[in-house]
Amino acid sequence: MQRLKTVYQLWHGTVAHIPKLHRYTFGGKIERLFLEILEIIFQAQYAKPEQKLQYIAAGSGKIDLLKFFLQIGWESKLIDNKKYLALSTELNEIGRMLGGWKRGLEAKLSP
Repeated sequence: MQRLKTVYQLWHGTVAHIPKLHRYTFGGKIERLFLEILEIIFQAQYAKPEQKLQYIAAGSGKIDLLKFFLQIGWESKLIDNKKYLALSTELNEIGRMLGGWKRGLEAKLSP
């Protein structure tokens, strides 16, 4: 959760540099995805073990979608190389962490 909050703060430093024409449409979409992911992971932390898998799967899917939109922003020159690299590197690591959390839960819940 802490790492995700850090990436969200990094995003806030990035969105200010997106051209105004795209900041509230494209940037807003990415903002909503970040907030959805934060909400899902927060809920996963406090869910019962058998429910955590659903939250983790949903969070992982949203992270993949977020990475897709960030890539579009980078390819469209809305996000510069350095910020894109920093965001995508952190999101890849968070995705790996969620995968590890999921595998650990599956092992724990398996008979």
